[in-house]
Amino acid sequence: MKPTPDPAPGRVPSQKSFIAPAEILARFPAEQHRVFMRRAIANARRAGVLDKSGGAFGAVVVDSSGTVLADGWNQVIARNDPTWHGEMHAIREACRHVGSPKLEGCVLYTSAAPCPMCFSAAYWTHLDAVISASTVEDAKQHGNFDDSFIYAQLAADPAKRPIAEIHEFLRDEAIEVWREYAARSDAVEY
Repeated sequence: MKPTPDPAPGRVPSQKSFIAPAEILARFPAEQHRVFMRRAIANARRAGVLDKSGGAFGAVVVDSSGTVLADGWNQVIARNDPTWHGEMHAIREACRHVGSPKLEGCVLYTSAAPCPMCFSAAYWTHLDAVISASTVEDAKQHGNFDDSFIYAQLAADPAKRPIAEIHEFLRDEAIEVWREYAARSDAVEY
């Protein structure tokens, strides 16, 4: 993969240029998109039915040439790790494969619409698109997975959230580390 270019002046580095859904779908023939999605769905079956490693969530990361970079399946139960979602697994492995925290030019195929954590990871990695098979409502209705409370918490006043948030505790010491980090010529930018 080519290195990420420097962001345009005034542009937040984590913001990507818009890529139309039609452009994403035109990358490959429709049958190829179905092959990728069926692979993500097979990963969901592996997690939720065969291995019973977690919920029935699976994913695949594919580069712009149509090469599958990584598969992922939910392993929350098997690994006692609430972050081991199928999408996170696929993203971690794809990043390791390309040797970069960025996956520009890539598409994430996922068996269900991503949760807030996985959707955020898609933005952090600069994926070009996320294509999902089932909806948030499907995961709730058929699998009892309901992320609506998280969306509500993100929109709520921090002072009214059930998890206490205490901000600016030893802020000056933390900012000093940020200053040291910013002074590095090789600091990572998103």
